[in-house]
Amino acid sequence: MAKIGILGAGAWAIALGLVLKKNGNEVTLWTCVDTEAEMLIKDREHKTSLPGIILPEDIKITMDLKEAISDMDLIIFAVASRYTRQTAAKLKKLINNGQKLLIVSKGIEDETLMTLSEIVHQELPDANVSVLSGPSHAEEVGRGLPTTVVVGSETKETADYIQELFMNEVFRVYTSPDIMGIELGGALKNVIALAAGVADGAGYGDNTKAALITRGIAEITRLGVKMGGNFKTFGGLTGIGDLIVTCASMHSRNRRAGILIGQGKTMEEAMKEVNAVVEGVYSAKAAYKLSQKYDVSMPIVEQVNQVLFEGKDVKQALYDLMLREKRDEIVEGWTK
Repeated sequence: MAKIGILGAGAWAIALGLVLKKNGNEVTLWTCVDTEAEMLIKDREHKTSLPGIILPEDIKITMDLKEAISDMDLIIFAVASRYTRQTAAKLKKLINNGQKLLIVSKGIEDETLMTLSEIVHQELPDANVSVLSGPSHAEEVGRGLPTTVVVGSETKETADYIQELFMNEVFRVYTSPDIMGIELGGALKNVIALAAGVADGAGYGDNTKAALITRGIAEITRLGVKMGGNFKTFGGLTGIGDLIVTCASMHSRNRRAGILIGQGKTMEEAMKEVNAVVEGVYSAKAAYKLSQKYDVSMPIVEQVNQVLFEGKDVKQALYDLMLREKRDEIVEGWTK
């Protein structure tokens, strides 16, 4: 049995906590929101983020950060991506060198263009940092539906350790050394999911969505490989797998927000109606800045930014995508 502290108490934190508890581990959930802590302690249910999923009494809920991380075998970062840095900074004097940390949030810091693991490494340089991602809606993981993810670690030993903690008959975990690729796939797919949702909301069909998914993964792969990710990662669970599930499901906050924008709502109105963190909005600007920094063509990401932040008409954005300069999909292999 391992002792595990989870920082964050939203849907994903709770779902992973249930997996770890099912496997016989001791789990503590930390939140800094007093109303959330009160609800979870009193009702044993997150009525807004994960309704209908009941927490066992022996999963501890705390607002004391020191209690949540002291003597833990593994500390999990499940806070929203924009709170990753400030949460990591709070741990500086509280954890030991070599502490195993697992990041399960997805995003890129807009100001620095750093991935979440890079942020945590900067704040906690002596920590042992891993990431977990893949096609995995909290609503389904919380209900025990079969799910497959991948954990990326600096060493095989750490990856195997985390794999063993999570693995069971309904939660399958693969391992990988490609932390960068896993994080980029997990963060950037949210931007493409916004585009897919916008297309749905505007009344376009399955052909349009398939085009956005396939050309979206092409954009993600181009950037990911340029930044040091492994090409194979983007054809795997945290690449095309995560992209498909996020673009196709109504569990996806990014797709739901996109649908509302496609129906004519502003970004702010859509986020308010979804009533949850829409990570793709926060990652869209960073993705576009990265495309410029690494000189990578990402036309879908560019159009998403224009729709979100410049008020561009949705139909005009799609029109501009369709009428870009003609190009090949594959150039190798011509004999004439």
